[in-house]
Order: sequence, then C-alpha cells, then structure tokens
Amino acid sequence: MNDEYKTIETASTGLFKDKGSKFLSYAFPVKNEEEVKEILQNLKKEHHSARHHCYAWRIGTEEITTRANDDGEPSSTAGKPILGQLQSFDVTNVLLVVVRYFGGTLLGTSGLINAYKNASIDAINNAKIVSKLIECEFELNFTYPLMNTVMQTIKQENLEIVTTDFKESCKAWIKTRKTNAHKIEKLFSEIYGVDIKLQN
Repeated sequence: MNDEYKTIETASTGLFKDKGSKFLSYAFPVKNEEEVKEILQNLKKEHHSARHHCYAWRIGTEEITTRANDDGEPSSTAGKPILGQLQSFDVTNVLLVVVRYFGGTLLGTSGLINAYKNASIDAINNAKIVSKLIECEFELNFTYPLMNTVMQTIKQENLEIVTTDFKESCKAWIKTRKTNAHKIEKLFSEIYGVDIKLQN
C-alpha cells in the first residue's frame, strides 16, 4: 500500500507567449477549496484587466477531487489542458491558474490547448515537487504511572508527538505514516490502561 503523495513545496510561476497573447501561470500548494477561492479572488484583483483566469486543481491524498474551469475560453481548451499537467506530473493539493492577456490574434482550438498546456508545464517545472506521507493521528489517554512506558514506546517507534495535555490525566496526540497505523494501534492497545483513538 502506498502512503506517499507528491505536491509542490511553495508557490511558483511560469510564462508562455504566442502571437501577442501572454499566458501567466501560477501554481499554489492548497489544502482545501476555501484556499482556492481566496487565491482566485486575489489573482483576479491583481490581473483585473486580463481576459481570462482559467484554472484547475487537484485536492486530496487518497481520494482526489479535481476541477477544471475554462473561464470563457472555448470548452476544454484551457481547464482540461491545465488539469492534464497536474495529472501528468502526478501532483495533488495544487491549484494551477493561467491568466491570459489577449494579444489581438485568435489562436484557434489547438493553439489555445498548446498555450495553456505549456504555461502550466512552465509553472510546475519552476516549482519544487516534494513527496509527503499520508499520516494517521491518534489520541492517547493514560494515567501518570504509565507516562514512562508511553513515552518510551513513542521514542522506540520514532513517532511524532503533535501535542500533549498533562493535567488531571495524560493525553498525547501522535502521528504515524498510514502503513504503520495498524501496528501502532495494536501496540498501545496492548498496554493495560492506555486508551488509543484514531482521529479523523
């Protein structure tokens, strides 16, 4: 089972020109549709005189949701080629926007597809693509006498502690890669007095 996915580390830009038309491309790492909306609003403000703001995104790690938008260009000449590049580079949690400044000469269907595709490729090529782990988070509940055992197990298994809460009783939130989750759950549930719960 694969528990890794590819995304981009930080935002990047690209450019493609054809017959006077300029295609400015922007790739952004995103986590949800709220972020997508905000970025699109900002770009439309920044490029308010541009003719089209076409985009596509892929969001999710195991179940991937996609969307493509032609923003007034002929059907499937902009959004689809942009999405096609996100798929061919196999990146997710990425929004790719191509802003077009019209140069006065019509490019035709194949010209548009080519322009949006190449502008997209340029932005992704200028981004740093990174592999990330699909992780599971667990909440541990236990009493003070078990503190040493729990902390030792966390250290031995090389688990990441997200946060802790040691007040009346002890709570710790830990992360592990998905392929390891079953083993970790079993390990802690076998320690008498420790309650382990998978977080959504």
